[in-house]
Order: sequence, then C-alpha cells, then structure tokens
Amino acid sequence: MKIIPLLSLSLSILFLSGCGGGGGNSKPATNTSTVGSAFASSTGVSSAALSSSSQPSSSVPSTSSSSLNSSSSLSSISTTVGLYPDYNTNPLPADNTGMTSTATQIADHIKLGWNIGNTLEAIGGETSWGNPLVTNELIQTIKANGFDAVRIPAAWDQYANQQTAKIDSLWLDRVKQVVTYCVQNNLYVVVNIHWDGGWLENNVTPAKQTANIAKQKAFWQQIATHLRDVDEHLLFASANEPNVETAEQMAVLNQYHQTFVDAVRATGGKNAHRVLIVQGPGTDIERTNTLWTKMPIDTVANKLMAEVHFYTPYNFALMQKDESWGKQFYYWGTGFHSTTDTERNPTWGEEATVTQLFGLMKKQFVDKGIPVILGEYAAMRRTNLTGDSLALHLASRAYYLKYVTQQALANGLNPFYWDAGGLDNFGSGIFNRKDNTVFDQQALNALLEGAGKK
Repeated sequence: MKIIPLLSLSLSILFLSGCGGGGGNSKPATNTSTVGSAFASSTGVSSAALSSSSQPSSSVPSTSSSSLNSSSSLSSISTTVGLYPDYNTNPLPADNTGMTSTATQIADHIKLGWNIGNTLEAIGGETSWGNPLVTNELIQTIKANGFDAVRIPAAWDQYANQQTAKIDSLWLDRVKQVVTYCVQNNLYVVVNIHWDGGWLENNVTPAKQTANIAKQKAFWQQIATHLRDVDEHLLFASANEPNVETAEQMAVLNQYHQTFVDAVRATGGKNAHRVLIVQGPGTDIERTNTLWTKMPIDTVANKLMAEVHFYTPYNFALMQKDESWGKQFYYWGTGFHSTTDTERNPTWGEEATVTQLFGLMKKQFVDKGIPVILGEYAAMRRTNLTGDSLALHLASRAYYLKYVTQQALANGLNPFYWDAGGLDNFGSGIFNRKDNTVFDQQALNALLEGAGKK
C-alpha cells in the first residue's frame, strides 16, 4: 500500500489512499481469463524526521531447481552507475550459519502474516500517521494471537542525505530494533523499501532508471549491511507496489530488482544466503501474470520469492464513494447478500474471482518452486452503517477475510494482512496499539480460521 504524502489526512483516508488496487483492480477486471504468458525463471531526511522515535559468495549464477529458462548473461546493471558513494565498504565471506532453509521451506512456516502499516513508512516520522512507536509488547501481542510473520513497510529516502544517499544511522538502528523484536519473538520478518515518497515506484521509466538504480543500490547496500547478522527469519523485499503498465516499464522494473539482488548478495555474510522478495508490476495479479516473464538472476539457488497484493473487489475492499463506473459494495460472498439494500450487493469479484486469480499465481510461480507472498490484503470496516446493515456487512467482511486467507494458502500464497492501525470508520486495525489489546476480534477470528489456526 502506498500513501500520498499529506500529513493532515485522517486515519480513515490513510488506510485507503494509495492501495490503488494493488493486486486487486480499481475497476472490475476487463478479462480475467486472458492468461498464459510464458514465465521464465532465470538461473542463476534529516534528524528532525527521526524525532518521533526515541530509540535509537560465488559470482557464478546457480542453476535453481525452479528455473524454467536460463538467462544468457549475468546483469551488470548495479555496477554501471556511480552517482553515490559505494556503501559496500566491508563485504564479508558468505556465511550460511542459520541460513540453510530454502524460500519454499520458509514459506511453509508462514500461514499468517501481519503488516505494521502506516508506521515505519510514515512520512514525517514513525508516529506521524497516528500510530504509536512500535514496542516489543506490540510484537508479543501479534505473536500471541497466532501470527507467524510481520511485514515492516519502511521509508528510507526521508532519512537519507539527498546528495550522497547516506541513510541516518539512527534510523537504521531503529529499524533494526523493530526487526530484533520480531526475531526474538520467533517471527519471520520482511523489511522493504515502501512507497517512500514514490521515488522508485512512481518512476519505473527509462528516463529515471539510471538515477533510481544508483539509489536502489546505495540504499540496499546500507540496509543489508546494517542487518547482515540477522538469521534467516529476516527477509528483504525490493519494493512495494511499483507502478508498471507496459512491457517497457517491466524491463526497467526487472533492472531495479536485479540491482536489489546484486547489492544485497555483494554485502556477503548471511546476506549471501538470505531469502529475497521481488514485486510484480503494481503487485497486481493480472498484470503480473501478463507482464512478468522472469525472476532476477541470483548467485544462490532457491532463495527468491515473488510478491503480489490483493484488494479485490475494490468496490468492497477500499472504495469510499460511488463512481460513474460502479457503486460501493457493502456485502460480499455467498449467503451474505442483502435482501433490502440490493444496490450494495456485489456484481463482480466474489469467490470464483478470488480462486481464479490466486490460481494464476500458483501456476505461474508456486508450481515452479517459487513461493509467493500475498504482501497485503484487507477490507474496510464500514461502521457508518447501522443496525442489520452493519451486522450483515461485518459478517460478510469476516467471511471475505476468512475466504481470501484460506484460498491464498490453498494456492501456495503466504497471506499478510494489511493493518494500518485505524480503529475508526474505514479502518483495518485489528489491534489497539495504544494498549496492545485486540480491537476487532471478529476479523481476527476470521483470519485465524482461514489460516487453519482456529
């Protein structure tokens, strides 16, 4: 989920503002049956912005068992630009201690993940979008309530010198502290470069690729080095929801992802064996199916994952006002249509759509040995409704969360619920982060049931 940088937005808007249908569609799918593109896996800011936080290998490509086609040559993209200093100043020999699991083996341990949304990626500082500082107590609450993994959306550009791309050490320490909370509580944890002002994901274009490759390399050299000693519980993710609509843009995105993989691997140590995650175009399932034809080249086998997001149908999950092309849906799923408020029943995007879209990812990736992270999914709470309408909406929302979770796992996708922390209308928050208690037991139960944990 990417957020527009307006700090005056309410929490309800923050939940919605930049999902852009990542993984779902902002409008009904035009033709969800057009599938079958060939998929080939290659072998082989300032200190003020920190004020809200008081806390401080081998060079030969391997022949992965998931490979479909071998790339003809190893990319040298990430070594061709020098707009910033080289931050890989202390590369270490590869160290596989605590790093022996493959991507598939790690995926097998993740039945339900949770996003610390609108927090470490918040523009202006960790608490700028209404959430408190992340504490160990919060992470303990997440673990105690059945989650196996945490995704940490993170901003970096606002904490970096704009001339040198050097990230403030206090911010690197703070992210490492939250990672440590997760690992110490035996949770897998994903750290990414999130929307981050849009420098990468809004600029996946030939005109911007040289500058963005340089920054992608500089940032990941620093992030990877700072977190290099953490074991395989930590996974890195290249981006968030890169805006890609065409094959030309997809070629640029492939270069951004290759830069990420090369930069992380070159730091050595445990990073030489760390599982890395790369994102489909817009993290949209249909665009991923049609535009994405290869994984990055890697120096180790079976250590890559793909990522998509899911907010389908948009009318139910995120839509706040009626549009010329369609109305908001308040209800979803078999047995949950209203007999009185019929104009708010869904006209597309129900169970069959979920099953079909997830099946595309199973065929394109999972069946070829490449795990898929469903990095975000959620549906708003429309508590502006009242009485029977509200009760039916909330029941259908719970069914949606259960069904999406269940079908994701059935198709080999690892689901991570998007929790922006908002507890008001249009919120997605399950936990009250101010006192580390469960706020939305109905939604939590649905997720746990979908994951086979209840």
